Amino acid sequence: MHLSDFISILNSYGSDGRPFFFLIDFEMQIPFVCPLEDASGHGFLFNLKTKKNYADEINRAGTKYHLTSYPVAKTIYREAFDLVVENIQSGNSYLLNLTFPTRLKSDITLEQIFYKSSAAYKLYHRDRFVLFSPECFIRTQDDHIYSYPMKGTIDALIPDAAKLILTDDKEIREHNTIVDLIRNDLAMVARNITVSKFRYIEKIKTDRNELLQISSEIHGELDKNWRSAIGTILTTMLPAGSISGAPKKKTVDIIKSAEKQKRGYYTGVFGIFDGENIDSAVNIRFIEKSGEYLQYRSGGGITAMSDPDSEYMEMLDKVYVPID
Repeated sequence: MHLSDFISILNSYGSDGRPFFFLIDFEMQIPFVCPLEDASGHGFLFNLKTKKNYADEINRAGTKYHLTSYPVAKTIYREAFDLVVENIQSGNSYLLNLTFPTRLKSDITLEQIFYKSSAAYKLYHRDRFVLFSPECFIRTQDDHIYSYPMKGTIDALIPDAAKLILTDDKEIREHNTIVDLIRNDLAMVARNITVSKFRYIEKIKTDRNELLQISSEIHGELDKNWRSAIGTILTTMLPAGSISGAPKKKTVDIIKSAEKQKRGYYTGVFGIFDGENIDSAVNIRFIEKSGEYLQYRSGGGITAMSDPDSEYMEMLDKVYVPID
């Protein structure tokens, strides 16, 4: 489906108040949309907080599993990291989200991972990929649009972890940059943009430990007829700032040069429109099938102050499944 057709269908469904499911990739080359009731027929199972399209009785049946990871070599990561830092020092970007796949071996299927895991947003596509994202892209309520960018992660077991991440200069600057970027993105589709919560901590339980994630809440007022422009609103704000960087257009070009492969649906967006409001997630914490193996996509924000060893470890820390 062409992007222009995708936008037109979403605008039409929104105007008619017709519920739909949508999925769009990072490159915006393979978007998908269908009536909400048809999502499972196309192989999609989803859970967006309280909205889901699968039976409760089979959710999270059993929790034992083994997961072995084979991360990208540090030399390969360092080559990409150096390219990013060179561009930052040249003024082409001042924040870039660098990602790599980690090869996995597991004794459970993608579908089992979907049912066993817990997250604010989950999506499974018929033995192709599964994601369990903690990050909302946008949601609407009472003609307002909300976004919740996440930027900053730390192991909760580190002594004084919360204080460390909240006072770290690099983390502060990185989060400020993303908040400014999202404010600007929202200003293209709404008015009276407000940062209503700034740098608050959320806890994420994983199979290995607990992580602290830093988020902010930003919102604005939409026009009364915003539903007839849902597709336009979504694509105007893509790709999501938290998984691309700033300035967005040039940074995306650098990402392509550094990562040397398409991200596909990883770091894209999925969501639903229920006939009144939209809720959507950034496609992070993402496992996909790759030949005989699985691969887990993860990454982190790079700035002029970044340390390559720390950033490499943060990328690996994000390779987890949120199973109690």
